[in-house]
This record gives sequence, C-alpha cells and structure tokens, in this order.
Amino acid sequence: MPSPLDQTAAALLAFAMSLPGATEDFPWGERVVKVNKKVFVFLGHTQDTSGGFGLSVKLPTTGEQALALPFAKPTGYGLGKSGWVSAKFAPVDQPDLALLQAWVEESYRAIAPKKLLKQLDAGA
Repeated sequence: MPSPLDQTAAALLAFAMSLPGATEDFPWGERVVKVNKKVFVFLGHTQDTSGGFGLSVKLPTTGEQALALPFAKPTGYGLGKSGWVSAKFAPVDQPDLALLQAWVEESYRAIAPKKLLKQLDAGA
C-alpha cells in the first residue's frame, strides 16, 4: 500500500498533468512536467530510494512566503535567483497537497503561453 507521501506525490503529478498542454518527461533521470517544451515542475529523481519526495517550482508571486517554510529553499543550479523554490519531504512527512497544487499552478502560469492560460481559466 502506498504511503501518504507516495499518494501526495501521485496526486501532484496527476494535477500537473491535468493542466492544458502538460507533458511528462525524464531529462537527467528526473521526472518533470513541461508546457510548451519548458519545465514548470521538477518532481524528483526516478532512482530516489530514500522514500522521500521533492519538487521544484517557479514562484514569482509567493516565492518569498514559500522560502519561509522549513522544508523549502532556493533551487540550486542558479535557478533560485530566477524565482525557483525547492521543497523536500521525508517519508514521514504529510505535506499540504492543496498548497503544493497551488505552487504547481503558479509555476505553470509563470511559464505557459497565454493561449493555454485562457484554456485553464475557461475550465478546459
């Protein structure tokens, strides 16, 4: 039976994939979801055996608030300077799915073309 964290990770992937034009990819052995060939959420390495879960998203609006949380930090590789935030959870953690979904949507909105944002806002 999947752990609560595994269930959260699966629900977050399903949410990201439900956004207009979203596609899944595995560059560098890491699961990402893209829109218009641009990554809007990094969902961790497929070989991660720690049982934990992490994600990285672009948060131009709520990034400062997110970074105040104990599980969040600026994304490495210089992405943090561009508003990317990473969060990491241990197997025993139970992160707030609604918060993480809001982050994924904010990241999507920061990257998706206007045409797809109109579809999202229209409920497509």
